[in-house]
Amino acid sequence: MILISSCVPKAIVMAAAGRAVGLPTRLGYADVRNHLATPRLLEQLGTDVFAFHGFTEVFLEDRWVKVTPTFNTRLCERFGVLPLEFDGVSDTLFQPFDATGRRHMEYIRDRGTYADFPFEEMLRVYAEVYPSFGGGGLDAEEDGPFSAA
Repeated sequence: MILISSCVPKAIVMAAAGRAVGLPTRLGYADVRNHLATPRLLEQLGTDVFAFHGFTEVFLEDRWVKVTPTFNTRLCERFGVLPLEFDGVSDTLFQPFDATGRRHMEYIRDRGTYADFPFEEMLRVYAEVYPSFGGGGLDAEEDGPFSAA
């Protein structure tokens, strides 16, 4: 079993879609602290650190712009987070606070950028961060490990 939260495949799909229309893209990864994680998820992971959070970088106007496609409107509403607005100029990463001012996401470690999905590196990091899973993780449910408990 491998824990791959929805951010990883969404970042891969976004990068592929950009490449399909001729935009240079790459995958970026970071560890984030999720201050709004459900108690169930925190219990399963044994930490509030989400290792290898995936996002996409798009090359626009002579520079790389970070974009996280993780939360759709439904997830934003569910967790009380305002949807991200991408203007094509500014980095669009998780907001540090939710709509009411509570801490939301905190970027704590940059894992770098990659042309292709670094599966082996992700497994190595997961083994380090989630030792209780023996380097593996959880089977995805309908909403992945973000399902409310």
